[in-house]
Amino acid sequence: MASLQAGTVVTLDISHQSPFGYFLTDGNEDILLHKNDLSEPIDEAAPQRVFLYQDHRGRLAATNRIPAIRVGIYDWAPVAGVNKRYGVFVDIGIRKDMLLSKDDLPDDWADWPAVSDRVYCSLKTGKKGRLFVQLADEPVVQALSVPASNPLHQPVDATVYRLLREGARLITEENCLGFIHESEMTGRLRLGQKIHARVIDVKDDGTVNLSMRPRRYEAIDENAGAIFQYMTSRGGAMPYSDKSLPEDIRTRFSISKGDFKKALGKLMKEDKIYQKDGWTYLKNTQNQK
Repeated sequence: MASLQAGTVVTLDISHQSPFGYFLTDGNEDILLHKNDLSEPIDEAAPQRVFLYQDHRGRLAATNRIPAIRVGIYDWAPVAGVNKRYGVFVDIGIRKDMLLSKDDLPDDWADWPAVSDRVYCSLKTGKKGRLFVQLADEPVVQALSVPASNPLHQPVDATVYRLLREGARLITEENCLGFIHESEMTGRLRLGQKIHARVIDVKDDGTVNLSMRPRRYEAIDENAGAIFQYMTSRGGAMPYSDKSLPEDIRTRFSISKGDFKKALGKLMKEDKIYQKDGWTYLKNTQNQK
């Protein structure tokens, strides 16, 4: 009979009970089913279907919590912890979190998944038969995917499964493959991160291009609102106008001078502001909230 291997599901008989659980056997080898690894009471007279893994001391152990993620079987799993020396630990649904080694993660820690991020993964055995998390590669993710049916500008939630030099690859909650270029991001993305974005292109191959940035008119509205709020907080005046230096605008409002001028144009069109001597003022300040 082949030896028992971590990462597999097997059916074993109960050999004997101990103060801290049950010992299971295949006739050649005894494996501990610790009481903390029981998901429910067991029938002591019946064979036990269990998942095998290594405990914290490296010993083969059993649990009747059968995880969806196993060797060669992929599913989504949350990140439970991060250790910069070793990698990230993934909760596959059993008592022990499994390690996704730093050797299988990006070089920069900022690109690693954070706690509560999700990764699409399975398990693999390394040296000495130890179990590790294995991230899904491109063919596995493609096999999971379906062609997009999302119309343009529809909002979607998507999870980063691969980082690229020029952007990131994602898969949406509907299992559509997507790509987001770095110019369409509002901040640095990490592996396993879930984002809210919108569809900006549906490709012939059924994949989508995404953007985290608001549509042009939405961005103008947002910038105009921020400028209006800033002016209101200053009593209705600010030392900035369409003649201000781009670097001064960037420092104060975190937007380009072009976007700043568009926002001012909107406020002027709405007859809410006027400019004088390099300053911008709210009209009818006493009536402004």
